[in-house]
Order: sequence, then structure tokens, then C-alpha cells
Amino acid sequence: MNGLLIIDKPKGLTSHDVVARIRRILKTKRVGHTGTLDPFATGVMVVLIGQATRLAQFLDKDEKEYEAVIRFGFETDTGDLTGKPTVDHGLPDDKLARRVREADWKDLLARFRGDLMQVPPMYSAKKIEGKRLYELARKGQMIERKAVPVTVRELELLALDQPPACTVRIRVACSAGTYIRALAEDIGRSVGVGAHLSELRRTRAGRFEISQAVTIEALGSLLDPSSSIIPMSEAAAHLREFVLTSDRTAKTRNGLSTRTDEALENGEAVRMLDEQGELIAIGEYISSEKIVQPKVVFG
Repeated sequence: MNGLLIIDKPKGLTSHDVVARIRRILKTKRVGHTGTLDPFATGVMVVLIGQATRLAQFLDKDEKEYEAVIRFGFETDTGDLTGKPTVDHGLPDDKLARRVREADWKDLLARFRGDLMQVPPMYSAKKIEGKRLYELARKGQMIERKAVPVTVRELELLALDQPPACTVRIRVACSAGTYIRALAEDIGRSVGVGAHLSELRRTRAGRFEISQAVTIEALGSLLDPSSSIIPMSEAAAHLREFVLTSDRTAKTRNGLSTRTDEALENGEAVRMLDEQGELIAIGEYISSEKIVQPKVVFG
């Protein structure tokens, strides 16, 4: 049983919880995932089954897309609705709503598009010196974090709500590793009233969209849950195709490289298929030798 599942993660479960439930439903231990979602967040979670777990390194850096709700008026220690209020601007709802409504949203959002430097939140899964930041934060430890480069390719205002909510709904298409909580806080500071993330739904991870996703409940109700699994060859379809001749298939499985005159970029990852379209390996092109070297071999 090898391939991918696109799960619509429900609110309240950790990504680890989702993996545990998929293991029970499919009755298999070898299950992983790409792109952690916080417990309060919902939406697309790419789950890897069997040998597909070895594809994680080629999928976890894909662009992500989200719909998010930002609530204005105060910040929290986690940057989202699960945390304790920290900075509260103390404005009544009517004045707060007026401040949000009268902001120049076209100009404001334009500031947060493109290549940015973003400081990872303390309450995040990012590791520093082998320890996850949220583990340190829960112990009351605050450490200095270096800003990292991220890219916000698209940022769109979807809805501007009225009091008492004082919220806006946005759509974000961004590079992997972008923290929407941090983006919400920065937008709130630009408005001048503080803000935190109150809802988050991932609608796309790479080429996999929410329309392809199945809920855990629906998966568990199927007579054959494995029927929802996406084949590995399709999972790696974002990589350039490199078709092996029949005499190179077994050699590729043994880790031997294949010469090629194809126009590839040095270091480019390619999916190595046999003549029937089965995924044999993920290879890397080495331009100095004009070869494709298998890096991850399947089955």
C-alpha cells in the first residue's frame, strides 16, 4: 500500500493525531505527512503511505494557499486564538471597527506581498539547537530568533466584517515555512490596533487542493479506504519526467546512473519512470557528467 491521501484535517486534532487515525483505518504503520497544521487549523494535509513516505523531501517545500481570518484589537502570546491576550489596545468595538474599515487595504496588503523577512513565532514547530520553539515557550523561555526569508506571492482581501467581530478574511498563497500567525500580527500592527489569527484553513498544498480532500470520517466509512490513495507516480507529477528504457530499469533500481542528453538543470530532481509509467526512482541530474543519479529508489 503506497501513495498519498489528501485529508481535510478537522479542527481540534494535531497532525500527529491525523496520522494515528489513518494508521488505524488503513491498518498500516508506515504513515507520515508533509506540512504540519496547528490543532485549531483545518484543511489540506498531505498524508504519505508506505514507500511514499520517502517522497516527503520533494513535497514539503511546495507552495501553500490559505484562507485566514484576522481578528483585530489585541495580540496573544501564541499569535492565534488559543493564546492569552498580551497587547490590548482597549478600543471600543465601534472605534476599532472604524479603524479597521478605514485602513487603506490596497496599500497595506501590498506591503506584505513579495519576498519578506519573517521572524518565526515562539509557538511554532521550528527547531533551534535540536529543540522545538513551542517546547521552550511552554516552559516560559523566550529566545532570540533570526528572521528567515519567505515569499507571499498572492495576498487578497476577501471580506471586511463589522463589529463585534472586527475581523477581515484574507487569502494567502505563500512559500512553505511562511507563518500566517506572524503575518496576521504584522498586519495588525500596520493598522495600529494589534491582531491575532482566529481562523486558518489550508486550501492547497502544492498541486493538491481542498476539492481533492477526504475527511477522516468519510475515509473510515469506505469499504475499501485504500481506494482513495493517489499513486506515487501522480504524487511526484510536479517533477520532470525521465523515462527509462527497458534495459535501464533494473540498473536504476540497483542505484546505477543513466546518461542523458536531455536539457536538464544541474541538481534538478526528476521522476524516473519505466516504459509502463511506474515510478522507479527520484533522480538528480549531474550536469558535469550528463547523468541522472537515482537518489530515492522504490520497490
